[in-house]
Amino acid sequence: MELEPGAGGEGRGAGGQNVNPSPAPRPSPPPFELASHSPAETEALGERLGRILTGGEIIALIGPLGAGKTVFVRGLARALGCPPEEVASPTYVLERVYPGRLVLRHLDAYRLSGAGEFETSDLGAGLGAAGAVAAVEWADRVAGAMPAGALEIVFEVTGDAERRIRLAAGSDPGRRLLERLAAGE
Repeated sequence: MELEPGAGGEGRGAGGQNVNPSPAPRPSPPPFELASHSPAETEALGERLGRILTGGEIIALIGPLGAGKTVFVRGLARALGCPPEEVASPTYVLERVYPGRLVLRHLDAYRLSGAGEFETSDLGAGLGAAGAVAAVEWADRVAGAMPAGALEIVFEVTGDAERRIRLAAGSDPGRRLLERLAAGE
């Protein structure tokens, strides 16, 4: 799948003078979307993304119960050098931390009442920290607390084991990650 960069440019007035000295804002590329036919494919996508992460990324995971959010995080863990067999849903503990090449903070907002509780619980502290990656399950429940630059991954159940997975970026670094992912890195 190929992501196309947004178009920008400058406007010209009468006589060719520049009336818009700064380029137009770069629109977001279309989301990177694919079908997963098994939990193993979902985990492999997480691993692919994890290999290109450098630290400071926030991944907002959205989807219904059983859609593959934790399976995806298991793939992230493997790529980050964290023990994937230890990855479990943090629903009842709210956060699990796995050491590796980068620290993986695996958070779960399912039991939280909203963004305010996320912020007052200190779960949001250190999101985006260098040397760490934060993966937030049920991020849509605390959307107001998610930084604008979070990489959003939406899981849609389309069959017993099939999923449609859409990745969208809200920042230039996120768009670059998606471009690298689409290029097969």
